[in-house]
Amino acid sequence: MKFELKAKDSQSKARAGKLTLDHGIVETPIFMPVGTVATVKGVHQRELKNDINPDIILGNTYHLYLRPQTQVLEKAGGLHKFMNWDRNILTDSGGYQVYSLSANRKIKEEGVKFKSHIDGSYHTFTPENVMEIQRTIGADIIMAFDECTPYPCDYNYAKRSMHMTHRWLDRCINHLEKTPLKYGYNQAFFPIVQGSTYKDLRQQSAEYIANTGAFGNAIGGLSVGEPAEEMYAMTDVVCSILPEDKPRYLMGVGTPINILENIALGVDMFDCVMPTRNARNGMLFTAHGTINIKNLKWAEDFSPIDEMGITFVDTEYSKAYLRHLFTVNELLGKQIATIHNLGFYLWLVREARKHILAGDFATWKDKMVKQMDKRL
Repeated sequence: MKFELKAKDSQSKARAGKLTLDHGIVETPIFMPVGTVATVKGVHQRELKNDINPDIILGNTYHLYLRPQTQVLEKAGGLHKFMNWDRNILTDSGGYQVYSLSANRKIKEEGVKFKSHIDGSYHTFTPENVMEIQRTIGADIIMAFDECTPYPCDYNYAKRSMHMTHRWLDRCINHLEKTPLKYGYNQAFFPIVQGSTYKDLRQQSAEYIANTGAFGNAIGGLSVGEPAEEMYAMTDVVCSILPEDKPRYLMGVGTPINILENIALGVDMFDCVMPTRNARNGMLFTAHGTINIKNLKWAEDFSPIDEMGITFVDTEYSKAYLRHLFTVNELLGKQIATIHNLGFYLWLVREARKHILAGDFATWKDKMVKQMDKRL
C-alpha cells in the first residue's frame, strides 16, 4: 500500500495522486460512490464498473453490522466477495450513523450504546469491536471510531468530544495491532480529525491525528449543516497541518461545487449520498447546472439527458422520457438518474485531475463553479 503525489497545482493547493491498494490503483482526486448496504442503490455492479467506473466505493459499518450481519459477510469471504466487487472498498466506522441516531443512543467513554433503527434492539459500539467488525467486513481502507459532533455545537462539548475521539483513536490503534487480517490482503487505517467549526480545536485535532503516522487521514464532522464557507475554512486549516505525503479524505462532502472547492484546498478523497439520493428525487447534476427533471418544461424536450454523453444513459434517453418515468413513478427513472449523476461526479474529479496535471486547475475550477451554480 502506498500513496504518491504526481502533481501539485501552482495556483491552489490541489494535488493529483496515486493510491495503490490491494484491490487496485486509485487515482486522486477521487469520488467514492456510497454503497451503504453492500449496494450502490439502484445500480448493478456491472454498470458501476463499466459505466460509472470508480476505483473505490464506500460501505457502511453500522448498516452492514445490522444487516446482513458480520457472520454472513465472514462466511461469504468478506464484503468484496459477498457483493461481487473486485475493486477497492472503504468502510466508515459507524460514528456518523450513531450521531444521526441522537434520540436513540448514549455516548460514554467506553463506547456508544444505540438502538437499532430496524427492530429497536440494543447494541454497543466500542473502538475495539468496531475494529473487529471492519476486519470482518474486509474493506481496503478502514476508519477509526469517532464521535461526529452536530452543528451548531457548543465549544466545550466540541472540545470534550474531540479529546474522547483521540482517546478512542489510541484504543483503535492498540486493538488493530492485536486483530489479525482475515482475507489475505491489507487494510489501510485512517484516523479522523474532529473539532466542529472551531479553528483552535481543528488545529489540535489535526496535529494529534498527524502524529499517529497512519497511512492516510480523514476530516470528519463537516457537511453537517454548517455554511459552506465554514466548511472551507476548517478544511483549509486541517489540510495545512496534515502531512502532504498521505491521502486526505473529507467525509460526506458534497455538491459538485463543494468538491471542486475542497480539491483546491488539498483534499484527495470524497464520498456523499447526494448524487444518488438527489437522483432518486429527480435532480440531475450537469456541467452547466442542475436540472429538476420533474419540471413541466422538460415534458416535450426530446434532446438527450446530457449531450456530454458521460454514461450510456445520457444519450440513450431523452429528458422528456426521463420526466415521464418520474411522473409515473417508474423505477427505471431513478436508475437512469442515478447512473447519470454518479457518472457525472466521477467525470468531474477525473477532469479536475487532468487539469491539475496540465497546470491550469484553478482557472478551470473557477469557470466550472460558475457554470454549475445554475438551475436549468
